[in-house]
Amino acid sequence: MAKFNKLQVLNRMEEAPMVPVFYHKDVETAKKVVKACYEGGVRAFEFTNRGDFAHEVFAEVVKYAAKECPEMAMGVGSVVDPATASLYMQLGACFVVGPLFNPEVAKICNRRQVPYIPGCGSVSEIGFAQEAGCEVCKVFPGDVLGPKFVKGLLAPMPWSKLMVTGGVEPTQENITAWFKAGVACVGMGSKLFPKDKVEAQDWDFITSKCKEALSYI
Repeated sequence: MAKFNKLQVLNRMEEAPMVPVFYHKDVETAKKVVKACYEGGVRAFEFTNRGDFAHEVFAEVVKYAAKECPEMAMGVGSVVDPATASLYMQLGACFVVGPLFNPEVAKICNRRQVPYIPGCGSVSEIGFAQEAGCEVCKVFPGDVLGPKFVKGLLAPMPWSKLMVTGGVEPTQENITAWFKAGVACVGMGSKLFPKDKVEAQDWDFITSKCKEALSYI
């Protein structure tokens, strides 16, 4: 069962509007990354459902975060079907993110009052997702759609809460462009976790990058 309810998760995303997006097959590495982000001010973390046995890694990281990062809402990303969403919710996922919008995932998340943040690439998709109860929609891929898409959509649909993923970098210029366009939150992956830094176990680098990105926001 999710540690935090829907409102608590959404409030965390509003208070610290950057969600790291990360996957690693090694449990200990994943734990260290979550802890480094937490110390950098992050309060919502998206663990990507990517490799084989990813759910087993997630299960261990959730237990670790409950003790070591008590205010962190752990969520799962890259979810495209309701069965996978259900699996991760059983393991304690506080929110579910997808690269696409699947109404069946919305149903199963709504039943458990777990936020579902679907990936949407058009105004109509975002409209359909909102009808299905999605409080936040993910603009994806962000590097293709760009800040102008966000600004253009918000003109006729100002109530929309958008999180952009893809093409987000921990630089003042990039982050400022997205938030000036009107996003409510950003999701950030590889730019926050350079492969060489993870391999070198340079957790201080990740903490400082999180602090830097949040300071721009």
